[in-house]
Amino acid sequence: MRQVAIYGKGGIGKSTTTQNTVAALAAAGKHVMVVGCDPKADSTRLLLHGLAQKTVLDTLRDEGDDIDLDDILKPGFGNTKCVESGGPEPGVGCAGRGIITSINLLEQLGAYTPDLDYVFYDVLGDVVCGGFAMPIREGKAEEIYIVASGELMALYAANNISKGIQKYASNGKVRLGGIICNSRKVDNELELLEAFAAELGSQLIHFVPRDNMVQRAEINKKTVIDFDDTANQAQEYKKLAKAIDDNQMFVIPKPMKQDRLEELMMAHGILDAL
Repeated sequence: MRQVAIYGKGGIGKSTTTQNTVAALAAAGKHVMVVGCDPKADSTRLLLHGLAQKTVLDTLRDEGDDIDLDDILKPGFGNTKCVESGGPEPGVGCAGRGIITSINLLEQLGAYTPDLDYVFYDVLGDVVCGGFAMPIREGKAEEIYIVASGELMALYAANNISKGIQKYASNGKVRLGGIICNSRKVDNELELLEAFAAELGSQLIHFVPRDNMVQRAEINKKTVIDFDDTANQAQEYKKLAKAIDDNQMFVIPKPMKQDRLEELMMAHGILDAL
């Protein structure tokens, strides 16, 4: 069983990318569980056709500790297993604790079955908060992919996440599997992301082009794979899923200093155009 965590800047498209990749893996016959690690609880919505799944923390608050696995795990597209960690009430407590509580509970209830090929953790933000670093800090996820784009703040966040991976890799098995570009149609974006990944000592695992088919599918509460399996964008997510499935390149990243990151962007004409 491969345990994969998806990180990236807020709003970069982690949940959309994760769900479409999972759908492509499921369509290829893989058994996958998705654990949403975001208080917004939107990491499984497309796999569940829009169902607002009750989160682990809400279930514990409403029903106490005596709950069954079926109370927090719902079947989604392609027989995927879907869980949402949730978070504390707004303004109260640490949202990262929801991740810790959820994963521990899933283990206790036997959710990590031998037939699983993958577990995907869709994680909010970057890893400066210890709670959100939990999937890699505790060795729950050993394979990390960072969703980024050619925008400065997206790459800044990706570089910062790499620092966290580097820190935890020194005493554990966590490794960076690659960078996923969720394109924003920035000038020279492909070349920039390839150079950025190489600078980290990693790879651009796939370049996902921008396509309104994603929005059309989301309006219909589906992944692209589910909405129109023949669409060009569906083929892109299938390529990404295959690239992850076939991946053999797992590294301890070498994050760069801010000056070097800006040099990289200037070398590709990005900052000059801003």
